[in-house]
Amino acid sequence: MKWIDLPPVWLAATLGLVYLQARFLSLGMGFGGWAGITGGVLVATGLGLILAAIWEMQRHKTTPVPHMVPTALVTTGIFAWSRNPIYLGDALILTGLILRWDAVLSLLLVPGFVWLIERRFILAEEARCQTAFGEAFARYMSRTRRWI
Repeated sequence: MKWIDLPPVWLAATLGLVYLQARFLSLGMGFGGWAGITGGVLVATGLGLILAAIWEMQRHKTTPVPHMVPTALVTTGIFAWSRNPIYLGDALILTGLILRWDAVLSLLLVPGFVWLIERRFILAEEARCQTAFGEAFARYMSRTRRWI
């Protein structure tokens, strides 16, 4: 059952709720014409962040899988800007699809998703990195923000 407790599964489940809200409970509320373009830009940016992060992790021969112990501390590339670019990408994809699908009420899910990801994955990952990389990880944390 470990495969269920992965960020893409949580993102897919949240997107399912967004889709249902947009389809069956729109309440006639809408963002307007700008939402489709903005949403598309956010989705593309999110996908770009995820791909850049995975590429950088592969370059350093470490895993992007959250429950595994990393073999290298990646602080270059996109990781110089955010300690969690994949999760930031997930949040951008979620927000972008909310805009594209015109699911106004689902904007309330974004902070909940970010909170869930932080509690479910980020804190444990940071603890593993602190154990594995010690002072180097502490320095990285002091100069690079968790999200942006």
